[in-house]
Parts: sequence; C-alpha cells; structure tokens
Amino acid sequence: MKENLNNIRLSAHFMLGEFINLQKYADNMPTMQAVVNLTYGCHILLEPARQVLGPIIINSGFRCRRVNTLVGGVSNSQHLVGQAADIRPKDAQQFQRLIEFLKAHDQTDQLLTGNGWLHISWNPIATPRHDVRVGYYK
Repeated sequence: MKENLNNIRLSAHFMLGEFINLQKYADNMPTMQAVVNLTYGCHILLEPARQVLGPIIINSGFRCRRVNTLVGGVSNSQHLVGQAADIRPKDAQQFQRLIEFLKAHDQTDQLLTGNGWLHISWNPIATPRHDVRVGYYK
C-alpha cells in the first residue's frame, strides 16, 4: 500500500512520495484532505515555479504530528495539513530566482528562507497572508 501512495501523481512533475517520505517515516500517512491540499499547492505554486525555474526538490511536505515534533516543527505547522513544503531548486544558482518568483506570486501564504532552505505554504480556503521573511531563522 505504501508503494501505491508513493506513486500517486499530484501534478505533472510531483508525486505524493516526494512529500511524505515513507522510507524514513513509515507512519507519516496523510489524510485525504492533506493529499488534496498538497495537490492544490502543486498546481497553484510549485508547477508554475517549475515551469519558470526548472526542477524543484521537495525536502519535506506533509508531516504527521509525530514527525513534525521530531523535526522541530511548530505546533500549528501547515505541514500537518498538507499546506506547506520545504523546497529547493535542483540548480542552486536558481535559489534567489525561486525566492523572487514565490515572493511575487499572489497565492503565496508564507515564504520563509534561511541558509539554503526555503519554506513555502498555501491555503486553499483563506486569503493568502503573503507573510514573507527572507533570511528568517527559527
């Protein structure tokens, strides 16, 4: 069954397995709503970014509460409901362009960056906050 989850296509270039990392966290099973939210994020933000900048690597996406705690996520993290991803461009030289693209996108709910990492979130049921913090450190 886990192999089936990994192979679910969320959009043209993104698979569910990239967002749930079952190889490392076997219990990181998303709800159907979380999968819907991830699909929304792929179509609204990640696919458009990929079209402009090329391949994007997903470091983290959905997190069950246990995994979120393990990685030091905040208790109200949008990762818990499939509304966030930690990403980076495949080509490190595209990092600043990815930030600029997502910063300008009207569906960006939150954009946090640090030294080599980028957190992006979306919210399919609320007006995006456009909370952008470049150089933010938790």
